Amino acid sequence: MKSKSRRPDRRGFMKTALSVGAAMMAPEVIPGSALGKDGAVAPSQRITVGGIGIGNRGTYDLGCFLEQADVQFLAVCDIKETRRTAVKKIADQKYGNSDCDTYRDFHELLARDDIDAVLIATGPNWHATAAMYAARAGKDMYCEKPCTKNIAQSLILKETMQRTGRIFQAGTQRRNLPHFAFACELARTGKLGKLKAVHAHPAGMKTMMSGWMTPEPEPPKEQIDWDRYLGPAAWRPFNRAHLDGFNFEKGGGMTGGGVLEWGSHCVDLCQWAVGADDVVPVEYNPPKDGRLVARYENGVELIIRETGWLPLGSCPVRFEGEDGWVEAGDSGKMVLSSPALLAGRKVEEIGGYPATFHVRDFLDCVKTRSQPKGNAVAACYAHIACHAAGIAIALNRTLKYDRHKNEFIGDEQANRLRSEALREPWRI
Repeated sequence: MKSKSRRPDRRGFMKTALSVGAAMMAPEVIPGSALGKDGAVAPSQRITVGGIGIGNRGTYDLGCFLEQADVQFLAVCDIKETRRTAVKKIADQKYGNSDCDTYRDFHELLARDDIDAVLIATGPNWHATAAMYAARAGKDMYCEKPCTKNIAQSLILKETMQRTGRIFQAGTQRRNLPHFAFACELARTGKLGKLKAVHAHPAGMKTMMSGWMTPEPEPPKEQIDWDRYLGPAAWRPFNRAHLDGFNFEKGGGMTGGGVLEWGSHCVDLCQWAVGADDVVPVEYNPPKDGRLVARYENGVELIIRETGWLPLGSCPVRFEGEDGWVEAGDSGKMVLSSPALLAGRKVEEIGGYPATFHVRDFLDCVKTRSQPKGNAVAACYAHIACHAAGIAIALNRTLKYDRHKNEFIGDEQANRLRSEALREPWRI
């Protein structure tokens, strides 16, 4: 049967037209958070972040990132299933959703074009390699320390960041703490008179070799990816004790250990105080009576010592000039040779070396494309100074360093220790 069309009357036509028009003219409801209201940051202004290797220290760093209103944490990569799950839970609880993605292979995380920056908090064995992969993928990065395994890797890291234009912040958070920054400023600007010596505290005057432990059955890769955990390091059999605090994580080779561990912070601050972020000492003497003395080209001494410090907390530094001195530590306090050095200024005391200010410095630089305090150049040369000191300890002799050629003068054995073989396929 042919259907009969029904032509609406005028009243019906007007009623339909008005309802459609009202629907079309009704304003779209947009959440205030999308507009940046009530303290929220609009999505277009947020920095999207992924995490690589988020263990104990990384979880602390992640908390500092999550405190920032302009951060959106999207994904985590870790070789341990328990860590992937734990970090996802933290992020999902923060945002009230289940959107945080998890990966075992960091290449998959780096391939995402919706991630701006990465937090790298693996073991130090991985730091530089992961950072260079991240730079190649177009990501900015906050990278924990020690950042490099040797002198050659320090230089490659710097050159990679300069070539790719990525923002790199080493996890040397003391550069953004007021009392340490002020102490460095006093030294750098001549307020202490002509600088004579800068003092750094190491975690020990020793070098160590990465060893083997009794082999244990490897767990399934989904639970712990042992091969990927080793990464660039020489292969060795699985042992669960290696997963936390394994020596190669502290720098690798014969020069890993004490000076590099604390020196990543303390020597770094001394470099800043000398105004030497792009140079290193040119002479390194082996330790004598608990003191390793290195010298810059201008005659200033870098003294790495274990004892004789004022009770100002961990990671102390001391800067001495002809007219005065200053010493500071992790308590947030500093001691000055004269109150006049304060010049009426009040320096905020922040103890416990929090990373929040350092993370904020990094995020601001991601937006402005300016260089953060712990940039790749500063990290490169502070690490070279530590590696060179470690080599002097290992060889137990005085070494001369050509800072222009970045090699030891007339010492073939020392020069061989500037680099080490990296396991395939992780060599960059």
